Amino acid sequence: MAKATYKDAGVDLEVYDQAMARLPRLLHRTQTPRVVPLDGGFAGLFSLDFAGPLFARKYQDPVLVSCTDGVGTKLKVAMHCDRHETVGIDLVAMSVNDALCVGAEPLFFLDYIAMSHDDPVRLEQIVKGVTDGCLQADCALLGGETAIMPDIYARGDYDLAGFCVGVVERKGVIDGKQITPGDVVLGLASSGCHSNGYSLVRRVAFDIGKHKVDDHVPELGRTVGEALLEPTRIYVKPVRKVLAHYAKKHVVHGIAHITGGGLQGNLERIIPAGCHARIRRYDWPIPPVFPWLQKLGEIEADEMDRVFNMGIGLTLVVSSYYADSIRSQLQDCGVESFPIGEIVAGGEGVVWA
Repeated sequence: MAKATYKDAGVDLEVYDQAMARLPRLLHRTQTPRVVPLDGGFAGLFSLDFAGPLFARKYQDPVLVSCTDGVGTKLKVAMHCDRHETVGIDLVAMSVNDALCVGAEPLFFLDYIAMSHDDPVRLEQIVKGVTDGCLQADCALLGGETAIMPDIYARGDYDLAGFCVGVVERKGVIDGKQITPGDVVLGLASSGCHSNGYSLVRRVAFDIGKHKVDDHVPELGRTVGEALLEPTRIYVKPVRKVLAHYAKKHVVHGIAHITGGGLQGNLERIIPAGCHARIRRYDWPIPPVFPWLQKLGEIEADEMDRVFNMGIGLTLVVSSYYADSIRSQLQDCGVESFPIGEIVAGGEGVVWA
């Protein structure tokens, strides 16, 4: 009788080693001066502050911030397209944008990649995307884990999970408690569907619309695959620039990341008791992917609002006096923003104007 081997069971350790050899150079491109070198270690090391005076943070009362997320069934589109870099960016975006909502500086990121079989090229593409996202977010890819599970995933399938750790001074925590009537709600433009609602997106585009990923759609100005794999926008640099500019004034009173649940479902999470947000529905440019999906799938407007960001990926609730200045700073960073509503006394949650 032949002796059983790990390779026969679906895991080739030699190929796995080849895959792991591709990753250190990618991690190194994200390393900041606070990363403590430990190649080959069982954990990553990160110094909370700089040793040198030039870049010292000099925290007074730092609070660590942590969050985690995945990419959802957008991964199925990546698999159909055999294009895997952009979902790596998505993975970072979904967590660092959440950390940003409390005013945090993302410090480092960890990834978990579960695959059906050893695939060094695909793994490298995914991690390349993760490092691209980390560079956009000014954080380090400190480490991660790759799991090969042939009996869990069908051949060619994979899944991703991401974990972000950040820091914010306790006095700088943004939790929505400072939101008051008269504040302006600024909506920051999304890049499209981001990483939410893809079970419905795929149902409409591929099952109902019978499209292929390489079909060119005039309304989209590109192929279906290109439109649906547009990566999630990372808002860290522009928003942190605004926060730093007003560090002593606390003019940003609340931040909401618009993900699953749409604008209403996410913005209402930060609105305090005694007031509500009145939003001028669709008072901003709508990316073409949304009307295309709505028409193709005959989706009700309320369902669109509940599932998708509809063109607003992040909201800032700000003092009305500074709203125009904040918009100008965001524009200088390449992010469009729109005054989409205001905070009104009484009531609760979010209502359409």
